[in-house]
Amino acid sequence: MNINHEQIEHAVRLILEAVGEDPNREGLLDTPKRVAKMYAEVFAGLRKDPKEYFDTIFSENHEELVLVKDIPFYSMCEHHLVPFFGKAHVAYIPKGGKVVGLSKLARSVEAVAGRPQLQERITTTVAETIVDKLTPYGVMVVVEAEHMCMTMRGVKKPGSKTVTSAVRGIFEKDAAARAEVLSLIKE
Repeated sequence: MNINHEQIEHAVRLILEAVGEDPNREGLLDTPKRVAKMYAEVFAGLRKDPKEYFDTIFSENHEELVLVKDIPFYSMCEHHLVPFFGKAHVAYIPKGGKVVGLSKLARSVEAVAGRPQLQERITTTVAETIVDKLTPYGVMVVVEAEHMCMTMRGVKKPGSKTVTSAVRGIFEKDAAARAEVLSLIKE
């Protein structure tokens, strides 16, 4: 799917006019082009499938916890089209020697976040993608984010964080395994 820059530029001009601005004012002349370019970058995830990052799997005799934590991400709230941002923590326990490059865990978060989104969906989609592609013993994804729709409008509570988790496999049943991941995230 390609981004229609011309259509975005037209829409931004209409928004500027609708809020009482003059889109022909010097400071706003190139704003529609800049916004179109930014949207192409911010919504790059619409052109990516997070599953593609798990096509290359390595065989390694390792069936212990793998955790990549503090993965920064940026997304756009699908309800208000304003940003939310934070960190994702992705853990899995490989099964049958099926491991993936660590960067692929971060890239899957980036791909899922790069579209109009809900934090809950990011969390679930990343977890389900790993389950589908790697069939590990367990997966745990924890996402913490600050939502600008709560910071700059509405309730106006800057600094508040939303935390979501998706727990699959062994992490659902084994409280000690789940606690280990949570304690490592906090370190």
